[in-house]
Formats: sequence, C-alpha cells, structure tokens
Amino acid sequence: MTATAAPLDLLLLPTWLVPVEPAGVVLKEHGLGIRDGRIAFIGPRAAALKLVANEVRELPGVLLSPGLINAHGHAAMSLFRGMADDLPLMTWLEKHIWPAEAKWVDEAFVRDGTDLAIAEQLKGGITCFSDMYFYPKVASDCVHNSGIRAQIAIPILDFPIPGASTPDEAIRQGVELFGDLKHHPRIKITFGPHAPYTVSDDNLEKIRVIAEELDAAIHMHVHETASEVQQAVEQTGERPLARLGRLGLLGPRFQAVHMTQISEDDLALLVESNTSIVHCPESNLKLASGFCPVERLWQAGVNVAIGTDGAASNNDLDLLGETRTAALLAKAVAGSATALDAHRALRMATLNGARAMGLESEIGSLEVGKAADIVAFDLSGLAQQPIYDPVSQLIYATGRECVKHLWVAGKQLLDDRQLTRMDEQQLTATAIAWGQRISGHHE
Repeated sequence: MTATAAPLDLLLLPTWLVPVEPAGVVLKEHGLGIRDGRIAFIGPRAAALKLVANEVRELPGVLLSPGLINAHGHAAMSLFRGMADDLPLMTWLEKHIWPAEAKWVDEAFVRDGTDLAIAEQLKGGITCFSDMYFYPKVASDCVHNSGIRAQIAIPILDFPIPGASTPDEAIRQGVELFGDLKHHPRIKITFGPHAPYTVSDDNLEKIRVIAEELDAAIHMHVHETASEVQQAVEQTGERPLARLGRLGLLGPRFQAVHMTQISEDDLALLVESNTSIVHCPESNLKLASGFCPVERLWQAGVNVAIGTDGAASNNDLDLLGETRTAALLAKAVAGSATALDAHRALRMATLNGARAMGLESEIGSLEVGKAADIVAFDLSGLAQQPIYDPVSQLIYATGRECVKHLWVAGKQLLDDRQLTRMDEQQLTATAIAWGQRISGHHE
C-alpha cells in the first residue's frame, strides 16, 4: 500500500505556500495535505486534487507558512502589560516588576496570565512559544489544555522566587517536571537561569551538569545591556559570555537571549560553541537596552531566532510585528539595506526558532513528515495589493490581524480568526479583573 493510499484528514489549497526550507521558495497553486497531525503531502494543485481527503479547504488569497515561533517570553507577565512603561531595565525590574511579582504572583496569576498570552499568540499566528516564568508546572498545564506547543524554561535565581524558596528547590522542581513531561508531544522543559548577574557560578555549574545529563537546553538572558557587561568586567574582569564559556554552558543547547553587546571575542565564542541567540528587538528598543547585531551574527553563521519578550516590556506578543521591526532594525544597525531580507526574516521567526529549541526536525518549516504546525495569512486585503512578492508583503505590509487560520499538530486552534478551544470573552473579563485588583480599584 502506498503512503498516499490512506485518505488525508485535511487538504489545504492556498494561493501561496512558503515552506521556508528550501530557503527563499514560494510555491504558487500548490496543496498541502495533513494526516495524523503531520504534513503528508506537498505538491501542485492538480496532483493534490487527485488525492482522497476527508476535508478540502480552498484558501484563495491566502499564504500558508510554518507557524511562527516566539523564542522568548514571560507569558504570565501579560497581566502586567503597560504597568511600568518608559523606564530603563534595572529601574523597571527593581522598583516595579520585582515588587509587583512579590505581591501578586501566585498559581492563579500564572494560570490566567499564561492563558491570556496563549490566546493572544494563537490569534497572531504563533504555534510555539518559549516561556520563562514562575510556577512552570501551572504554565505547562495551560499549554497542555490549549493545544499550543511550547518550551517551558524553569526560572532559577540565587534568591527566593514565587514557587521556589531556593535555587536548589527550583532545580529539583525542574528535574521533576522534565521527567513528567518527557514524552509530551508538545511541551519541552528546559532550564532557565535568569541572568549572569542573578545566578552564581555554583548554581550555573549545577544547572550545566543536570542539563547535560538530561540532554536539556539552557535558556538565559545574556548581555541584555551595556551596563550589565560593564559591571561584570569591573567586578570580575570577565565578560558574562566569557564566564558562561569558561563554565562550559555554551553550546548548541544554549539559548542566549538579547545579546545586544557583542565584541569580536564574544562573536568567536558564539560561532565556535554553536550557541543560538534569541533577538528581542522591541523590548530592547523600549528599554533602550541596545541593538543585537543580527546581520553580523547571521553572516558569521550564528543561529538567530526571534522573541517578543514579555508583554510588560514590549507591550504585545506580536511576532509578525516583531519580525518586521527586526528586519528594519537589522538594516539600520548594519548600515545596509540588504541586511535581513524578508525571506530571511521569516526564517528567523520559524525555522531558526525551532533550531534554537532543538525542534528543527519536528517544526519550523513545511516539509513532508514534520508536524502540521501551520498558519494561514490572508493577503487578499486592500493594504496588501498589489502583490509582487507575497513574503515581502507579509513582513513589510501585513499585521497580525491578517492571521486567518492556525493549526498545531494538525488540530485547528484558530478558525476564521476565532479561537476554537479558548473563550475569548472570558479571558478578557479575567484580565480586566486582574487589572482592577492590581491597580487597587478592587482590593
């Protein structure tokens, strides 16, 4: 029996199909078939129409792409959206965010905030996100129930945090959660030491050893600001990235978030260790933290993914908008209009994110055998016309409101802009109630 003999669960017939791998390709009038949650067929429309499918969907004016991958964020912080705007990073953290977290963050906060973030991300075309926040078990339950895919990084700091009174307790919880979810089809647990300035060498050593034993990734804020690097050099004579290199943390399983400060030595270390970088341009712009030199990294062969960061410092979880900002900023920073073209920008928001998370064999491109994590962008609107290159139009002229449908592992989670598993009105009401409590209108 040939592989195509069993009927497809779903056949999608868009105007454009952008597989991302191979790079720079746009397939016109092609079909994509899904069976058992995986991509089972990609081919010309005429061949597609000969296949037996339980459901066929014509998608005129639609561009199908791999689901977007948000490679860094703090989902539950969506409940702090806009609470402490227009402040520099350390003031924002120490005077506003940390005190608010100490006061408000509990399991209910994390559950409601994570659900809000998941819904916002699904509506914006995101099929997989990385989360680094307190009560990671609660967040993983939200991911499980919603149908989205995620990497959950266990936050580890040298001081007590909500849900873990010591770093050892946080690590222990992480190991336990890793074991519990080892075979989960959509959740991957990683370790998230917060930043070089909040985690000691001893704790970093512990994390390295455990991550190696479990073959788990490490996700960490690194070189977010110039002052972070400068302080480390003044105190220890060593740049934070060099310290992580010396401690043996860097490597293909290490995800360095932000990296706005990159010296020649840093670049050599990144290239040699095959470390991935997660670029969060809007958060870096808003907090005036600096610019990650994306084009320089890309040309050197470093894998650069993209993240929104949390809604408290962005203020949206809009990866399509983030990708446009990244493409524009890359050109300004490199002083070159050819830096980070639209096709590479889309790759950064899909396959590069998958690679950073060690999921590139599963997601990040539309290829037969991969999981059917797919987003349908409607490019039929007035503001998208005329279309010369649909990928350019997607990156430079399209907002997330054009996201029409979305599937994760073949399950449709967004149908004609409506969430299929989550109650949008309920989520909105819950978020409003939290806002009133936090701002003191209803104690």
